[in-house]
Amino acid sequence: MMMTYARDGTLATSSMEPGFVEFYGANFSDLAAQLYVYLGDMGEAQDVVQEAFCRAWVRWGRVSRYEEPVGWVRRVAWNLATSRIRRLIIARRYARLDRPRTVDGPAPDRVALMAALATLPANQRRAVVLHYLADMSVAQIADMCGAREGTVKTWLYRGRAALATQLRDSEEASPHAR
Repeated sequence: MMMTYARDGTLATSSMEPGFVEFYGANFSDLAAQLYVYLGDMGEAQDVVQEAFCRAWVRWGRVSRYEEPVGWVRRVAWNLATSRIRRLIIARRYARLDRPRTVDGPAPDRVALMAALATLPANQRRAVVLHYLADMSVAQIADMCGAREGTVKTWLYRGRAALATQLRDSEEASPHAR
C-alpha cells in the first residue's frame, strides 16, 4: 500500500484504511511536540513521528485493534528518535561535524528549558518529557521503557532536581533576572 497525498499536502482518504486519517490527525501534533522536546529539532521530530505513522498505517489492521494504538506509534517514534541520536553521535565522532542549531525566535524560557533538558541523561529526559508533556503515568512510562516503576520515579525525581538547579542557576545568571 502507498500513501497518496492531495495537491494541498493532506492525506488522500480514498485509499486509506478506515479510521487512520482521523487517528493521524488527532495524534500527530502531540507526538511531534513530545519528540521535539526530546530531540531538540522540530524537523527531526516530525520526521520520526511521520515514519512511525507510516509503519502504523502498513499494519493498521492489527494496530487499530490495540487497546492504545497511539502508544504503539509513540514507542516506534521514540525508538526511531533514539536511533537517530545514536547515529548522530557516531557521525559526529567520526566526521567531526557540528550541526548548526537554529530555532526561529524562541522565548528565553524555552531556550533555558531546552538547554537544561539537554544536560539530563537520556532516561531522565525521556521520563520527564513523557510524564509532563505526554501526560503518561509512571506505570505507562515504565512499561514503555521496560523499567520498573521505582526506576522511573527515580528518573523523574533526579530529572526534576537537576532541572530545578539548572533553571535556578540560569535565572540567576541571566542579565534579565528580576
